[in-house]
Amino acid sequence: MTYSEKLQQSVARSGSHLCVGLDPRPSLHGSNDEIRDFCRKVIDETAEFAATFKPNIAYFEALGVPGYQMIEDLIGDMKATGVPIILDAKRGDIGTTQEHYAKGYFENWDVDAVTLSPYMGYDSVEPFLNYEGKGVYLLGVTSNAGAADLETRELADGRSVFELVCDMAGRVDDGRIGLVLGLTNASDEILARIPDVPMLIPGLGAQGGELDALSGANRSAPSVINVSRGILYADENLSFSEKAKNYANRITEVLGGND
Repeated sequence: MTYSEKLQQSVARSGSHLCVGLDPRPSLHGSNDEIRDFCRKVIDETAEFAATFKPNIAYFEALGVPGYQMIEDLIGDMKATGVPIILDAKRGDIGTTQEHYAKGYFENWDVDAVTLSPYMGYDSVEPFLNYEGKGVYLLGVTSNAGAADLETRELADGRSVFELVCDMAGRVDDGRIGLVLGLTNASDEILARIPDVPMLIPGLGAQGGELDALSGANRSAPSVINVSRGILYADENLSFSEKAKNYANRITEVLGGND
């Protein structure tokens, strides 16, 4: 089964395109044990409504060695739910360095997909493509204002830099390579230039992105929309489950229940 097919199945199972981002803020918790328990509660309560989970490795690396053990344990918890895991690592290097990143994530942790920075070229992506059934998401047009510094800059031929990344995604046709599109920078013009590959779409919720930017996109490849702070730390009067369900329903109104 390809990564795209696995993702399609998860979207159909959950009836939503929600990606639950796991970005625990250490400053908001008293201890590592509290962070672990907090994350486990998020996983347990949101799995029913999640098409994918997306732990961001930075928040665990900040805890040092215990953080690595924690994310490894939590990946086990996520895998037990059957929900695919996108590891948000944004790695970008060359040669054997990337090979070892790929080994660590796809063999040791057995996650389903990884985010990558492609700006060292296609050969920096290739080591991750040697794993059957796994996927990668290349940074296309991200959700930050700095996307204008590089990603959306116009080239001499009239295209934009992110379209060179789109060309990389087009080198395989089985959905192994997807793209990251920040909802805050999504537009009809940009969507029209992105190939029909899986998309990971951050920016909904705390970052201020609007789902209407995706209406009418008419894509067949599965897309997932990430929500992190909007589920983890917003509106303490609602459970994680209630917040996940609310976001899943909002997303379904725009994208439908499945692709």
